[in-house]
Amino acid sequence: MAKLTLRLTLIELVLALGAVLVVGRAAQLQLIDGATWRAEADSVRKATVVLAARRGGIYDRNGVALALTQEYFEVGIAPNELRDRAPDVKAIAAALGMPPSRVAADVRTRKWIGYRGPFSGAEVRTLRGMHGVHLDGHYARHYPAGSLARGVVGALRTDSARGVSGVESALDSALTGVPGLAVVLKDRAGRSYQSPARTEREPVAGHDVFLTIDTELQEIAERAMDDAITEYEASGGDVVVLDPSTGELLALASRQTVDGHVVSNKASFFTDPFEPGSTAKLFTAGALLARSRVNPTDAVFAENGVWEMQVSSRGASRIIHDAHKTTGDLTLAQAIQISSNIAMAKFSQRLSASEQFEALRDFGFGSPTGVEYPSESRGGLRSPERWDGNSKASIAMGYEFLVTPIQLAAAYASIANDGILLTPSLVREVRDPSGAVLYRHQPEPVRRAVSSAVAATLREYLD
Repeated sequence: MAKLTLRLTLIELVLALGAVLVVGRAAQLQLIDGATWRAEADSVRKATVVLAARRGGIYDRNGVALALTQEYFEVGIAPNELRDRAPDVKAIAAALGMPPSRVAADVRTRKWIGYRGPFSGAEVRTLRGMHGVHLDGHYARHYPAGSLARGVVGALRTDSARGVSGVESALDSALTGVPGLAVVLKDRAGRSYQSPARTEREPVAGHDVFLTIDTELQEIAERAMDDAITEYEASGGDVVVLDPSTGELLALASRQTVDGHVVSNKASFFTDPFEPGSTAKLFTAGALLARSRVNPTDAVFAENGVWEMQVSSRGASRIIHDAHKTTGDLTLAQAIQISSNIAMAKFSQRLSASEQFEALRDFGFGSPTGVEYPSESRGGLRSPERWDGNSKASIAMGYEFLVTPIQLAAAYASIANDGILLTPSLVREVRDPSGAVLYRHQPEPVRRAVSSAVAATLREYLD
């Protein structure tokens, strides 16, 4: 009997010790290590995902879409979650444009079904909220106008939704929205599904950008560029249409031949400088008028179209030709009207190198215009200390310095704008997702290039 009592006592002690160990281990797991295990469980069952934000659209001045971001969906189906299988299968097939027999077979034989699509928001509209149907949305960028103004609009990186060129790059921070955050639960297979109790930060869409471009004028400019390339067998060219009173760019067309192929999506009007030639004669004329170095009756001999110009005291010379074999004298106005190299070379000698340089700088040459475009070229204008005996004449004829088409257009626009040089602009408005206007373009004067009287005289020369 004593032995039996001893055995029972030992058993009770073992059981009591076991209970103490179990309770102690449970206390350790729940009270001491509970936070660690909860975190590990959450890492398996929960995931924080980034909700992409819709990128803002790019439109022309009249609201014509040039770049849009649309949401597309992949559709996942969990057959065991469907409430009413037969009607649900029929609804899914109708929405996705698939044979009902295929969907029915998938639902009958598979535990999880993924239809990648992509499907538009309109296509999956009737499936939203249906038990067992899981929609995975993503965004894609589209350019509804095709190649129209693509050199201006630009593009996105292939590996991200960030702008890599054009307005897409220059205004990337405005176009890019603010991503949201969501907490999702994962099943045993690792598939994610939204938890009814998820916490999230809703994504905020990017701002919409309205350009100064008019798509009707843009189409006209691009067709005109194509016709000119064909007619003259040219290797390239640019068209810039600019409102001189506001600085707004209404159309920008470029065609360049690269390796024998015509490229239409470059932005050479901003990036590729060239020697302006006779188009630059007007600016030396402006410098002469501004400094009162000529009057309406002043004239120089036209040399019958061929002139040997002395360029140094050592007897060095150069031959300057005119297309027109003028026999008499030419005033400054006549020199501009017939584009006389000889007369402009002679008139330019009345200016110092510094005066001629400063006049060109006043018209905006040698500096970026400030247009909203990445990698705009500043052109090329050497300081007068680096000029030689040829330079004043060469620059008066439009050589020995480089300009971009946009610089040249802005300089001519300043003459039309009573002598005031404006910053060219591509952006007319920026609006938030609700449509509220955050920015509206106003003319931005840079400086007075010439007086209003000189500008009026130069316009007369161009008549």
